[in-house]
Amino acid sequence: MAMPWIERVGLADRAERMPGQLSMGERQRVAIARALVSEPRLLLADEPTGNLDSRRTRDILGLLRDVCHQRSIPGLLVTHDPEAVGFVDRVLSLRDGQLSSGVESDLAAAMSL
Repeated sequence: MAMPWIERVGLADRAERMPGQLSMGERQRVAIARALVSEPRLLLADEPTGNLDSRRTRDILGLLRDVCHQRSIPGLLVTHDPEAVGFVDRVLSLRDGQLSSGVESDLAAAMSL
């Protein structure tokens, strides 16, 4: 059976394993593949690379960027990983629960009301 998303997240050799036989990073990549297979119209990703090494992080961030661009869908990536900046079109920063950068000043002022 063809499983292109499992291949895209680098788990083709682990496709027959049970969840308990996978590392946390592998489980995280399975969750990403499962989310993408449904062809969402909006991609929401909260710390999608938190359990991945630097190579896999770049692979997954590139994949998420490519999916959004190819499908022309919006994506929202929430992360503490500064490397993610190179994979997104726009960056908004939160500091102490407030938008601190990446928004126009009039929008930022309106949001603080």
